[in-house]
Amino acid sequence: MGVFGAQAVLQAHSLLQQLAPLAQETTHDALADARRDEPDERLLPAVRTVLERADPATVAATLTAVHAGGFLWLSEVGEQLLTALTAGHDALAVSGSEDPSGAFALLTALATDGAATFPSRMLPQVLPWIPLSVLDDLIDAGAVGPEHQPWQYRGDEPEHVYLKARLVPNQVTAEQATALDWTARQRRNAFLAGGEPLPSVGDVYDLLERVADGDASVVKELERELPRDLVLRLRRLLDGVDVGNWDRDIWEDRGLWRLIFSLWEPKAAVNPARSPLHALMALRQAYDLLCLNDLARALPQIDKLMSFETADPAYRAEVLNFHAYTLLLREELDAATAALMGVSGSRDSAESNLRMIEQRRTVPRNDRPAASNPYLDLGLPHGAPNWETRYRDLRREHMHDVDMSARLNSAMKRIRDAERDEGSSSFFVLPLDADVFELPDEVPVTLVPPLAPLTRRTMPHSPEDLGLVRQRAVADLLPHLLSAPRRPHRNARMHTQ
Repeated sequence: MGVFGAQAVLQAHSLLQQLAPLAQETTHDALADARRDEPDERLLPAVRTVLERADPATVAATLTAVHAGGFLWLSEVGEQLLTALTAGHDALAVSGSEDPSGAFALLTALATDGAATFPSRMLPQVLPWIPLSVLDDLIDAGAVGPEHQPWQYRGDEPEHVYLKARLVPNQVTAEQATALDWTARQRRNAFLAGGEPLPSVGDVYDLLERVADGDASVVKELERELPRDLVLRLRRLLDGVDVGNWDRDIWEDRGLWRLIFSLWEPKAAVNPARSPLHALMALRQAYDLLCLNDLARALPQIDKLMSFETADPAYRAEVLNFHAYTLLLREELDAATAALMGVSGSRDSAESNLRMIEQRRTVPRNDRPAASNPYLDLGLPHGAPNWETRYRDLRREHMHDVDMSARLNSAMKRIRDAERDEGSSSFFVLPLDADVFELPDEVPVTLVPPLAPLTRRTMPHSPEDLGLVRQRAVADLLPHLLSAPRRPHRNARMHTQ
């Protein structure tokens, strides 16, 4: 049977002992007889039949044992290839029919540092079995991409998800990202959902969160974290600040509004009809100018607001209330009353303002108190509890301005008088609803970078991984196992004894 020498016979017994549990009914007797030192022509066909049903590791171990024992059970070509493989000579040229799993081609590519040139036609052959680190090598080299869908070849669910995260990250579900412990994906999802991002101070999501809050100091730092197209988008936003004009795709992202409002200082009255962003700025601008008692600039802004008749009712109510306030300051009480009558819906503050004007009408003009709201005179919303701190800060700021000091003192006395009168007052209230003036509390979705693929989590292929590829190549030599041993060379017996 091509087995020479006592040591070779022992190796043959050991090999047959290992194969015996895998034998089927048709092969059992042939293996059993050989183990009793009665081998015949049935032995090699039986061994081959067993190996054809065995896993690649068993096939490779058997063929390696055959080679190590010097058995003449392989064809000369198979023996030559196996000799090269066991010696670590991996750059082997074989035909496609001799490389059914693609192991030889893969060994050659890895041995020559040519993973990028691994033929894509052979990927379906190697993807089901290669070690994950080797597959990562092919991905890094560009030999495997999303179009090859390598995850479809892997039965292990964690590997399936891992490969999708590396190549098609947007197809990974939130649950799968959690299973992967993919922190970057989880942080991005949390940010887009408006929740608290996972802590990672100074990363792109921390910077975006600060931008969403209107912190312009981090813009330059953010630019260093964004891809080129998003940097250009951010610069378009910054360029628009000087003229108060932005493309639709900018102002439609409400998460950018706080940043825009922190940078934009209108030099003239804002046209509220230009966009929802301009509408909110116009309303807030009018209110800020009224608080500053800058009627020269407030009136043109309120005029533009009055012409914006398509605004929603809550917005329109604030505009009419502003208009009524400016009329009140000029003692045009009839016109102020008419403006307030146009406020739709049940609004307690508007009703209070209307009663205040009606009450004022009953007082002789020379006896009427100041018409302005003293809280607004201090630059505060009506009823602000911190008015005394604000008053003291303004007094220090304008200590050499006699007119301003008198105005501030008057506001202080009027508020204190109202507080002594059990909190009641006859002040004109604005705004009617502070929520109308609130900036959107949203994230700047159009500045969020695309989801980056999951970074590689395996080390470059190790000798052990390369050994698995070589093992597969050895298993592919099974067709070279003969049905009868080769005839030995004349000196073969002498050589193996």
